[in-house]
Amino acid sequence: MSLMISVSGIRGVVGKSLTPENLTAFTMAFAAWTVRRKRERCGDSAVKPKIVIGRDTRPTGELITELVASTLALCGCDVVDLGMATTPTVEMATAGELADGGLIVTASHNPVEWNALKMLNEKGEFLTAPDVELLLEIARDRSFVTTGWEGLGSITGNTSWDAIHIASVLNLSCIDRSLIAGINFRVLVDAVEGAGSFVVPELCRQLGIHEIKTLACQGTGIFPRNPEPVEENLGVTMDILRNESCDLGIIVDPDVDRLALVCEDGTLFGEEYTLVACADFYLKHRKGPVVNNLSSSRALRDIAARHEVECFSAKVGEANVIEVMKSCGAAIGGEGNGGVILPELHYGRDALVGIALFIQAFAEWKTSTGGTLSEFRRTFPDYSMSKQKVVLEHLSKEALEAIFDRVAANHPDASCNRLDGLKLDFPEGWVHLRPSNTEPIIRIYAESATKDGADSLANSFIAEIRSASARIGTDPTTGEQAK
Repeated sequence: MSLMISVSGIRGVVGKSLTPENLTAFTMAFAAWTVRRKRERCGDSAVKPKIVIGRDTRPTGELITELVASTLALCGCDVVDLGMATTPTVEMATAGELADGGLIVTASHNPVEWNALKMLNEKGEFLTAPDVELLLEIARDRSFVTTGWEGLGSITGNTSWDAIHIASVLNLSCIDRSLIAGINFRVLVDAVEGAGSFVVPELCRQLGIHEIKTLACQGTGIFPRNPEPVEENLGVTMDILRNESCDLGIIVDPDVDRLALVCEDGTLFGEEYTLVACADFYLKHRKGPVVNNLSSSRALRDIAARHEVECFSAKVGEANVIEVMKSCGAAIGGEGNGGVILPELHYGRDALVGIALFIQAFAEWKTSTGGTLSEFRRTFPDYSMSKQKVVLEHLSKEALEAIFDRVAANHPDASCNRLDGLKLDFPEGWVHLRPSNTEPIIRIYAESATKDGADSLANSFIAEIRSASARIGTDPTTGEQAK
């Protein structure tokens, strides 16, 4: 597999697609991009650029971080190394340290053999598409910036940002620790041996939860299961929670920007419903629009209507969601994969924020009802989603557009959105057809009131895609369950 490049950075399998050579090249390109951006913002400043770096717990992370830090210093950048840190912590630290950029060594939910460089601007946010194009141009042209011995940057450690991050979450005006403490919650935390291994249990303790059971919270970086926090990977965690008689389970991915929750009966609260529950709670305290992506549940739109605010949808991807959130002045937003973005704290998916908002929401509801988490789940609009894919070999952009044109023409009464692939809204549900950037496939997301209805909707569009592709001469193969 080749190196994967996106607005969040580069990622690949260490020693294969992610090598010392391309790690060094992209780090040098990032340093040069940072120097250019600093000059644009501050003029011809003699002050060295400052870069904040952090990593998750993968076995390759420490070595890659040392390579990245040394390369940045050799390019004349001062480096603040947070050590093991969550992605949202590095984002907050980049802005808080008044740095000129940030680099995070993490491959998020990818398997242990993967690693990556996530790149941040001076606001602690992912680079825009034009920024990435400029960085790629610098890497291609090798127009790097280096310095002699007298201009070398420094490397300084700073491990205080976990505590700062937790304190910032606890200081949100909507969080009432005394109320949470009074519930006497029993909680299971599964950090999959990632960067949340210590900070997530500590946040729970400081929220007022005294009985915390931990699973895979030693920070070894050796993931005991597929680290993506989706239902098919959480069977053991769900069984343990049920047998331990806990009130809820908290599961994060290795870099702690995604949050999944498990009910007391061992059922998943639903990755789409992390944001829904947090938004419903937060909108009681601060009114404003909400934003999700086009592949996220209709439930957020229902919650927005309940609170008489607007709901906007963005292209898939954190940077796209944040762009729309800024443009509409959103109170809260995120993606349906368990990513919660709270502008009051910072513009980035943050599982620590999600944990605090969710526990506060559940605590308030439980105080008045005495109910369980599975009963709390039933207070929200209930939809089911089907995620599938169709493999199409030799799929050109023109052929893809022709397929979408034909499919859209079959449904003149549906509300049609071509912002990110093709999304069709119907009274009984919706379907989103979206091409992959890395594979010759079209992903199909469908939602309806029941699982059978969602599967039926998805399967009908698989058939339509096959029919349309056959008519224009592409090579459709079987639809498969999305991974």
